[in-house]
Amino acid sequence: MEKIKMTTPLVEMDGDEMTRIIWQLVKDKLILPYVDLKTEYYDLGLLNRNATKDQVTIDSANAALKYGVAVKCATITPNKQRMEEYPELTEQWKSPNGTIRSIMGGTVFRTPITVDFVKPSVRSWKKPITIARHAYGDVYKAVDLETDEPGECFLTFKGESGLEVTVSVAKVNDRAVWLGQHNLEGSIRNFAKACFQYAIDLKQDLWFSSKDTISKVYDGEFKAIFEEEFKNYKDKFEELGITYFYTLIDDAIARTIRSEGGYIWACKNYDGDVMSDMISTAFGSLAMMTSVLVTPNGEYEYEAAHGTVTKHYYKHLNGETTSTNPVATIFAWSGALRKRGELDNIPALGEFSDRLEKAVFDTLYAGIMTGDLARLAEMDKPITVATTEEFIDAIAERM
Repeated sequence: MEKIKMTTPLVEMDGDEMTRIIWQLVKDKLILPYVDLKTEYYDLGLLNRNATKDQVTIDSANAALKYGVAVKCATITPNKQRMEEYPELTEQWKSPNGTIRSIMGGTVFRTPITVDFVKPSVRSWKKPITIARHAYGDVYKAVDLETDEPGECFLTFKGESGLEVTVSVAKVNDRAVWLGQHNLEGSIRNFAKACFQYAIDLKQDLWFSSKDTISKVYDGEFKAIFEEEFKNYKDKFEELGITYFYTLIDDAIARTIRSEGGYIWACKNYDGDVMSDMISTAFGSLAMMTSVLVTPNGEYEYEAAHGTVTKHYYKHLNGETTSTNPVATIFAWSGALRKRGELDNIPALGEFSDRLEKAVFDTLYAGIMTGDLARLAEMDKPITVATTEEFIDAIAERM
């Protein structure tokens, strides 16, 4: 058959460990037989990031801004344990996602991929909950410091006008660790606008949560900007019969557990990271959640919301079979190809993406699935627990 032609490349950001293995399998078996794939490739594997002093990450983010659509594999963010595991590393490189999001800006929207035969852990949930995660600042753009003696730490701002403001962080009598984080008014405002527009597009209620009772200036700024921006969307919300409200994050968690779902929950960067993992796990599996970064100028970066599946990777290296769920990775590719087709006016790419996702669901509803879902599945038919490659092969047969 003639393959579907592309006119503009996708920015392809390869990754680490088991997800890197899955990445290649998905391309080889589910995409390349049907699409004349055109990508600008960046290897964001940990060792290549180290070899390029993380320049490859910066280059990939700028390429995403240039071409408008990117698809990213999961990557390692090294800590002390990873430094021991990879002795060739010259430093603990920052989160690639954090670097990419700080360059691109925008908002990350994460939504569970649901199937009827996996019941949510929260019995009241009947509809997916979308997490809207701010993609700039907080701990992902923070600086930190360790001190070994008594003393006092200060936070100082020096303005270009000559203004200088200093506040005391704390006096300490012992060893201490310090963290300085920031955010930008423009980025927060774009986050609010994206959330309100996404709620209108999905015709769903929007919640926003933070902790302004404790962080009166930092979180208070988020709350105030959301309230200001909502005035521009209020009439449309009323027309659609949807609502916006603000609440403290602890209250939002309690409300979420009691809810039926079917709304968008906007969170600051770190809060969104944690809450999206909670939502995806409670709906069934971390490997069943889509993630797309949307910038104010309409650039898109698609990825799976989970990590690199280290445990399965070492089983794979030892020659053992794995049953790693590739669904979120497949949906990252289908989402990116669909958006590329939409922007380039190539309907066949969108149709291909629809068929690929249908093949995934047809495989699952046939009772063929990876171990994470098989443990949770409630079906009247026999369930086949497939290895990673067997599951992808089963999807390929249905394609």
